[in-house]
Amino acid sequence: MPWRLDEFVRSLSEAADNTVSAYRRDLCGFVEWAERAGVERPEQVDRLVLRRFLAYLATRERAGRTRARKAAALRRYFGWLQKTGALATNPASSLTAPKGDGRLPHVLRQGELDALLDAPPAGVDGDPPGVRLRDDAVIELLYGSGLRVGELCGLTLADVDLRGRRVTVWGKGSKQRQVPMSAPSAEAVAGWLRTGRGDLVTDESPPDALFLNRRGRRLTPRDTRRILDHRSAAPTHPHALRHTFATHLLDGGADLRAVQELLGHSDLATTQLYTHVSKERLRAVYDASHPRA
Repeated sequence: MPWRLDEFVRSLSEAADNTVSAYRRDLCGFVEWAERAGVERPEQVDRLVLRRFLAYLATRERAGRTRARKAAALRRYFGWLQKTGALATNPASSLTAPKGDGRLPHVLRQGELDALLDAPPAGVDGDPPGVRLRDDAVIELLYGSGLRVGELCGLTLADVDLRGRRVTVWGKGSKQRQVPMSAPSAEAVAGWLRTGRGDLVTDESPPDALFLNRRGRRLTPRDTRRILDHRSAAPTHPHALRHTFATHLLDGGADLRAVQELLGHSDLATTQLYTHVSKERLRAVYDASHPRA
């Protein structure tokens, strides 16, 4: 029986695009490793083969979180094979891998945030006006509404309500939510739409895309990372702005469930991670400020 990876990937219709891409990469990597080891069909895979694969990843110094994601991909794939009747049992049903050190999300310091939002490096001064307006709007929206980078890149013109200062977002699993826009982000997006977007539009531009790259195509996550690299004095991932958004809300006294809804988390435990971040920040302030700390 062939591996049927393409068929499995098509079955992931409700998964986020990033999840689908990651599962495809993970499973292609497993199949490549398995065939080198003489395992040519899924029915030849047993728990020992899977444990050897995870051990191989560990010898390649793959991070614990990466190994845990690959184990999840294998559980879902072999579960699908069992569900479709291709396999009698799922050899990956109890497959697990340690997630590693469970590092807390990186939250930007005030100086880093100021540099992104208000005082970018001198190299930005030479940017075309349309690019500068777009970059302002992208960064303000990532921080002001806590969007995932994929959510931001997928926004359409119809998703933004500047008068009501809210944005409609399609999150993981095609779940829709409405998120408020901060006053600076609404102002920045309005400026981009009023005078910036027209500078980047080409004949090949998607008419409904909110943000465009320099070639006039829909902005991609890679484009967004380049914007932050250009605007930041230190390497900054777009997700750090989402982490900072959530942590600042909790620091300001926001209810945990309200933050969960704003972030689009299906599980409150995911949002609770940010309470640990806030505690760490409070401890750092205490240690730096109290004379007998």
